[in-house]
Amino acid sequence: MSFLGQDWILIIGIAAATFVFVMANAEKVMAWFYDKSLGNRQYVLDKFDLMFIENTKKQVTITMLLLSFGLGFVVFMLFWPSLFPAFFFGGIMTFVGAQIPKIMVDIVYEKRCKRFVAQMVEGMSIMGNGIKAGKSVQQAMENVVNNLGNPIRQEFEFTLSQMRLGLSLEEALTNLQERIPEQDVQMFVMSVNILNNSGGDLAKTFNTITDTIRERQKIHNKIDALTAQGKAQGMIMTAMPFALFFIFMAIDPGYVRPLYSTTGGFIIIFIMLLLIGMGGYFMRKVTTIKV
Repeated sequence: MSFLGQDWILIIGIAAATFVFVMANAEKVMAWFYDKSLGNRQYVLDKFDLMFIENTKKQVTITMLLLSFGLGFVVFMLFWPSLFPAFFFGGIMTFVGAQIPKIMVDIVYEKRCKRFVAQMVEGMSIMGNGIKAGKSVQQAMENVVNNLGNPIRQEFEFTLSQMRLGLSLEEALTNLQERIPEQDVQMFVMSVNILNNSGGDLAKTFNTITDTIRERQKIHNKIDALTAQGKAQGMIMTAMPFALFFIFMAIDPGYVRPLYSTTGGFIIIFIMLLLIGMGGYFMRKVTTIKV
């Protein structure tokens, strides 16, 4: 590329436009960068606390730096000595890598919430039998702690600990609902709080909740089976362009070099990423059915 070539003019123009945009929206840009960096770290730490996973801020910070700047540096070296593509793709990978911990923690947290709801079927049966035997709600929850495993044991044990420290049953159950934001948990908490204050047949209510959760799980399983093929197709179609790119990079680098060494190539890559992102978004919307 010559300094007077069109490619350099385009690069300088993009750089100048970016600089003007950042200066005009400095506060919003800084807030956005904070949210995607230190904000992500605090988000991960908060989720670890909700899942009772011991971790330190230093460990999370090191992991995020390795996944962001580490992966960015690897991609940067792959495109070196082509300076612009090295910075461009390295920067993208640095940003994507910084989001990986948040995405992984969300997946683990969602699975934990689903396991909790699945355990509620047996847990409500145990509590219902305890209520029939004349036990209180707290004693019935202790039966669940003694007979079932995590995560319901951890959550109920923590709820009982909060009540021993002075919180009311209603407040402790409300905290449980905030830690496990699932509709079935909300139904359980509301039922116990209302019947505990106004009176009613808690054992029958627990049996009704158990039947409701079973029916919802059947529907969820059926939906998962029906949408599994669409989800797999979406993942394969999203990954295919990147897989082909790296295959061609390994077999014949010169064949794909125009993509990251010319202006037209950069435009094609931008359009490709935009279309892949839109396709993945709409595919996810189509295969996500809320019950």
